[in-house]
Amino acid sequence: MLAAIAFYVLAAVAIVSAFAVIAVRNPVHSVLFLILTFFSAAGLFVLLGAEFLAMLLVVVYVGAVAVLFLFVVMMLDVDFVELKQGFLEYLPAGAVVAIALLGELGLVASASMGANGAPIALAPNAPAEITNAEAIGRVLYTDYLLLFQMSGLVLLVAMIGAIVLTLRHRPGVKRQNIAAQVGRRRSEGVELKDIRPGQGLG
Repeated sequence: MLAAIAFYVLAAVAIVSAFAVIAVRNPVHSVLFLILTFFSAAGLFVLLGAEFLAMLLVVVYVGAVAVLFLFVVMMLDVDFVELKQGFLEYLPAGAVVAIALLGELGLVASASMGANGAPIALAPNAPAEITNAEAIGRVLYTDYLLLFQMSGLVLLVAMIGAIVLTLRHRPGVKRQNIAAQVGRRRSEGVELKDIRPGQGLG
């Protein structure tokens, strides 16, 4: 019964927050509701016994939203003084999202524990001998190892491309030249001084 209540609550919060993402006009509020949607979907995955997918959803998508904000701050000329002055305007929306997240965490935790405090299987067809993360890990690192490594290379190329596109060359900044350092000769870096006795380098 508690698992059914948790499902309906998480599903309702996910639908309402997903509608709020496109309904609100403030982009900061929209991103907060987007994070709430991701957390609600992750709670639904936990109720289905797919805790690995829930963790993946939180780590990848919520982390991607944070990285997106980081790139926006890096690429745009943001006035941090004005941003800090408007902090109190976003406090109510942030408090509502935080309270909803804490409530969902408590609801999922209480629904996944039995009467004696032991974890119960919420999914009816979930295998009891191995966990969901262990089963996915066995398949991922055996049958699909090549595809997993290729996807890692694709992400590496995308990361290098993003760095190259956002790199800005500023005039007057001293940069390291590896070729010039390696090809440097002794005559260019060593200077001999003939010091007479009793005299220093004046």
